[in-house]
Amino acid sequence: MVLLEFAMAPRDKGEELVEYVSRIIDIIDKSGVAYQLTPMGTILEGEWREVMNVVDACFEELQKDCKRIGVGIKIDYREGGVNRLKGKVDAVENQLGRKLST
Repeated sequence: MVLLEFAMAPRDKGEELVEYVSRIIDIIDKSGVAYQLTPMGTILEGEWREVMNVVDACFEELQKDCKRIGVGIKIDYREGGVNRLKGKVDAVENQLGRKLST
């Protein structure tokens, strides 16, 4: 199972990018892949091909009208891991003995 964190945005559209980011989030939300939206990017959880297909679809969407696109990606693969989006946070909270304000 893969956790993939990425941020993608056009570099040629000025400072207000919500229109473009919203198009990406719409693709992610409709993909059926488990995800967690953060202020600085999105984390996907799934099989390698599954999460990479989502990233590809997001890139292709922006490529329609953006001449320059920045993408940052971090990937963590763990054989057999499931529900890691929530499980990793739960493990830290359990270790600390309290809920975190995430």
